[in-house]
Formats: sequence, C-alpha cells, structure tokens
Amino acid sequence: MKILITGTAGFIGYHLAKQLMERGDEVVGLDNINDYYDVRLKLARLEDSGIPQKEIEYNKLITSHSYPNYRFIKLDIADKEKIFNLFKREKFDKVCHLAAQAGVRYSITNPEKYIHSNITGQFHLLEAVRHYGPMPFIYASSSSVYGINKKQPFSIYDKVDFPVSLYAATKKADELFSHTYSYLFNIPTIGLRFFTVYGPWGRPDMAIFKFVKNIMEDKPIDVYNYGKMERDFTYIDDIIEGVIKTIDAVEKVAVPGNNPDTPAPYKIYNIGRGKPVPLMDFIHTIENLTGKKAIMNYLPMQPGDVPSTYADTSQLTKDFSYQPSTDLYEGVSKFIDWYRKFYEK
Repeated sequence: MKILITGTAGFIGYHLAKQLMERGDEVVGLDNINDYYDVRLKLARLEDSGIPQKEIEYNKLITSHSYPNYRFIKLDIADKEKIFNLFKREKFDKVCHLAAQAGVRYSITNPEKYIHSNITGQFHLLEAVRHYGPMPFIYASSSSVYGINKKQPFSIYDKVDFPVSLYAATKKADELFSHTYSYLFNIPTIGLRFFTVYGPWGRPDMAIFKFVKNIMEDKPIDVYNYGKMERDFTYIDDIIEGVIKTIDAVEKVAVPGNNPDTPAPYKIYNIGRGKPVPLMDFIHTIENLTGKKAIMNYLPMQPGDVPSTYADTSQLTKDFSYQPSTDLYEGVSKFIDWYRKFYEK
C-alpha cells in the first residue's frame, strides 16, 4: 500500500509513519515544518525517521536513510499547485491527513493560521483526492468539536453545532467538507475525533509536557479551572493502533448505507481511552513518577476550554475491535523517560 501521511514532522504523524513503514508500507510523509512550537523537536522527529535536516528543501522529496520505503517532502497543504503535482506524480492508494494548525488557545489570537491550514489545506487535499483518485481519505478531527455539550460521554451521534474555539469550528468544517466530497464523488472518508493524545515526542504546548518540564525545574504549573477538570488522556500507541485499523479497513466501513444518517461513504469515530482522568490525579501521577512536588498556580477556566472530555468509543470498538490498553501510570512513565533522555534531564 502506498499512503500519503500529512503532518509527519508532528507528534501523531511521526508515530504513524514509523509504524506503517516498519510493517512494510510505502509511505510519503509531508509537513510544512512551521514554527507553532520548537522547530528543533519537529526536525528531531524527522531525523529519527532517517530524514536529515541538511537535505530538507521545499517541494523536494527525500528518501529516508533508515527506511527505504519512506520519503518526505516539505510542503504546505495550502499550496494547491504543488499538492496537485504531488498527487498526479505519486498515485497514492490512500491518504491519512493529520497536518493541521493545532491549539485551542492559540486559535483565539492567530485565527488566520487556522483558516489557512485547517480550511484551505483540507479543501485542497480533498480536491486532489477527487481529481487524482478518488482514493480513501482518513483525516484528523478533534474532541473539541463537542464544544459546550454537557452530556457525557461524548457520542458521535451528539449534535456538535456549538464550538467554543475557532480551532473546533475549523475541525467541524473539515467534517462537513469531507461529507460533501464523500456524497458527491463517492470518496470513502473517515474522520477521527482525537481525545487528548499524549506520549513520547509529544508537543510542548500539551499539558503533560508543560507539567513535567516545570515540575522537574521547580517552576509553577498553571492549573486551570482551579483543578476541576477531566481529560480522556489516551496514550499514543493506542491511538496509532486505532488509526492503522481505520486505514486498513476504510473501504469496508466507509461504504454507502453503513451510516444511518447519510447514504455517503462517510464515517466519524471518537478515538480515545474512554476513561476520563481528573486533572489533579494526572498531576499527582507526575509528582509520584518524578519524585517532586508541583508548585500549583490555580487559575480560572480559559476562553475556548471545556471542563471535561470523555469519549464514547463503542462504535470504533464495534467496527475495528479497538481496545486501548495503556494505563495512565505506564503512559506517563514512558513520557517522562523519553523527556529525560531527549532533554538530558
């Protein structure tokens, strides 16, 4: 199988690309390597995949030094002409689109970046899939689309009409675009609503990264809503297992008539652990594993944030036998081990 993965300098994309190329798939990775967070971490992920920084040039395909079945191209998904040329030349079997401008709070101060990447970028990819395929299209949505929904756990059958951040609104728009292309052009699409993914090589703007860094450096951590929050923390290996299952079986699941709400070959899934963890329990786990006490700076709820996330993953379990197996203690321990090694702490 020849698959395009967008966002392979990013957290989830890096892990997904490695899993697929290690099992023998032909992978083309794509990323614009923007500066939303420390570019050195993104380049280190690529280096770990066999892509040397010195060889990276815009719109140039590079073959990995470690995996002969992996090539990488630095490219902006909003660059329509070059995206179309890539699809025309490579003739992909499937596309897994993970590239996006992430971050709830950042979307409040930098809205244009979200329109550029999450709206224009996804639109251009769907157009390329339409014109040079069609081929199955799996893409990243987000638990943020549930917005101010109070019913829990969040179900894929809940209405998601009231986002509380521009990031969430762009992810909801991505789902709508994808359904339209599924319906009009018979493109099998699967949208995955990710719930608080964490693990080694994670982003510096994620809670676990900030908490571990500051606790180890004896600096205060910001604890929003005065600690009265819950998150459905899901370890990266469990997420990747679920994503690969959807990639492998997309044509069997995203078929006309297999969704009670639409005749299009279109599916949406929650992908999380299905077991929300109180924020204070999460912090105490980090304290226990680092042997250090957190200095807590209690703050009110931030604009665009929600007090709790909790995934109903029953549909993903039914269709793909998805069963996350990593408990919080094991997952946090693995992250801290990576953090200490990577940053030589």
